[in-house]
Amino acid sequence: MQVTKDSIIGDVLDMAPEVAPFFFEIGMHCLGCPSARGESIEMACAVHGTDADELVAKINAFLAK
Repeated sequence: MQVTKDSIIGDVLDMAPEVAPFFFEIGMHCLGCPSARGESIEMACAVHGTDADELVAKINAFLAK
């Protein structure tokens, strides 16, 4: 699985629930709510004031292991 900034958070979590802590680290604690599950990583990062490229790289590095 390759994650991009356009990846929908719900889809990412369905495929790899073990990456949830990476979202918690940026302050996104409502991963189960419908709006969070339907947001792209880029949208969530904008709301939480964090770098989407950095989060995507971190998730992809984790998934590559």
